[in-house]
Amino acid sequence: MVIRRGEIYWADLGDPNGSRPAKRRPMLVVQSDPYNDSRLATVLSVVITSNTSLAAMPGNVFLPAAATGLPRDSVVNVTAVVTLNKVDLTDWVGRIPHNLMLEVDRGLRQVLGL
Repeated sequence: MVIRRGEIYWADLGDPNGSRPAKRRPMLVVQSDPYNDSRLATVLSVVITSNTSLAAMPGNVFLPAAATGLPRDSVVNVTAVVTLNKVDLTDWVGRIPHNLMLEVDRGLRQVLGL
């Protein structure tokens, strides 16, 4: 499978445990393509949630369903960065538009202090 930055996949994050992300949910790949193309077995991604009230949080990005292939409007939660095994990315959903990926990048820089 060729994985690209800005693509959305479904992944099963397991059972809820504390505050960490859980359950089957869409994930946005944020790792750069040279790393995606490397021998690394993992990929950096961020959680996407259908809880659109989280769009009000600084750095988070609203994703309209019509622009992403997701079943409903959603939000990229930039505070929920997850390292996944590439094999855990299952069904491809779509790719977010470039302008929204730029917003995600701004949000990640903000939350990571870069």
